[in-house]
Amino acid sequence: MTVESTAARSDARRSGTGGKRATQAATGRAAGNGKAAGNGTAEAPEGGTASGTPRKAAAKTSRKPAAKSTGSTKSSGKTTRKSPAKSTTKGSAKAKAPGKAPAKAPAKAGARTPAPGDGLGQPEPELVQLLTPEGERVTHPDYDVDLSAEEIQGLYRDMVLTRRFDAEATALQRQGELGLWASLLGQEAAQIGSGRALRPDDYVFPTYREHGVAWCRDVDPTMLLGMFRGVNNGGWDPSTNNFHLYTIVIGSQVLHATGYAMGVAKDGADSAVIAYFGDGASSQGDVAEAFTFSAVYNAPVVFFCQNNQWAISEPTERQSRVPIYQRAQGFGFPGVRVDGNDVLACLAVTKAAVERARAGEGPMLIEAFTYRMGAHTTSDDPTRYRSDEERTEWEAKDPIQRLRVYLESAGLADDAFFAGVEEESEAMGRHVREAIRTMPDPDTMAIFENAYADGHALVDEERAQFASYLASFADSDSQEGR
Repeated sequence: MTVESTAARSDARRSGTGGKRATQAATGRAAGNGKAAGNGTAEAPEGGTASGTPRKAAAKTSRKPAAKSTGSTKSSGKTTRKSPAKSTTKGSAKAKAPGKAPAKAPAKAGARTPAPGDGLGQPEPELVQLLTPEGERVTHPDYDVDLSAEEIQGLYRDMVLTRRFDAEATALQRQGELGLWASLLGQEAAQIGSGRALRPDDYVFPTYREHGVAWCRDVDPTMLLGMFRGVNNGGWDPSTNNFHLYTIVIGSQVLHATGYAMGVAKDGADSAVIAYFGDGASSQGDVAEAFTFSAVYNAPVVFFCQNNQWAISEPTERQSRVPIYQRAQGFGFPGVRVDGNDVLACLAVTKAAVERARAGEGPMLIEAFTYRMGAHTTSDDPTRYRSDEERTEWEAKDPIQRLRVYLESAGLADDAFFAGVEEESEAMGRHVREAIRTMPDPDTMAIFENAYADGHALVDEERAQFASYLASFADSDSQEGR
């Protein structure tokens, strides 16, 4: 397998979380001028609540064109979008001899030819952004949050501690303490921002990578490790924190969330449901079925897709001919793309979406445009299918660093605060290492205990056979000891 050249990849996807600046840059390139306009600035927010308040109602399926804004990008929840202008080539070209075919340019190593309609070379759709990669606070006409300094500090602390827990789990797997681990490195803002937008009575259906959302739901981080160590089947009671067990089957939890949300609606409960899935899972039939049922039954569910660019080794542009958030239009509910590396924007958009669901306005799709900095899991080698240049480019958009820059530049946090978070991070690392190494092994016969509520003859037979099998090892060891 060859490493795909960064230069050959879609400029739109590579522009990533640049918001309006990235969109204008892409449009400018298509027009031949190559210039990008910058985002506007806004004063630091004061007061507010931890969950934030949307400036306007959530994105609707139809919306009048808005006037140009000097702030960040406009919501992409439109049902129609103008086609990009045809590109014009500047400069002069050498005259060709009549009847002589032009020479083909040599292909770059690892480059691929864009497939018809795969969106390569087209301007990336605008996304909701409140904090630029440079840490500059901007505004958005449809979504915003008004947070206190302490609340913004809390988001920073959440992301730092979540990243540290994830790093420790990865190290423990490399040391043989875990069988597998799926890292969230680079996706902290999408998870913490959306997780902090939820109320305690909302219900969460995760995949197997939502460690940050679990943190926001007050699930003990060490409980997440039990399944990957093989000592339990999940490790926590879903009803305690309204946080379902991790789901390994790709996309199935989206159907579960939709069914649960339909039940919530029938019960008349004032709560919302959120389902997390990745760009790869968006290609599963389960997700399409969930979209259909949620729209028909007007279920109070938010579909939160973390588009981290890669479904293991398959890039997003090879999975969809349109941006993922636009798929919602075909099912009859709104979709919006948000800067997945901007914790403030993720908070604002998710807050608006769950409030919309609670108000009986039905489902909404959020596409958090982010990047998986590490491997798909610890059994994956991303160097076989993507370039180092691509990762380096996204490192400049690091969600934690941009929030730190904002905290420092706005005078919302001092050195003592950052030192305290770092000290807490070290303590968490020690706690996780000690907890995983002292986890008791499970009872080998426990697998048969909860197969049937009232017992079953076949299970009883299998239990006896397995007990006999285990006893044979003890007999063998005793004979060797003679």
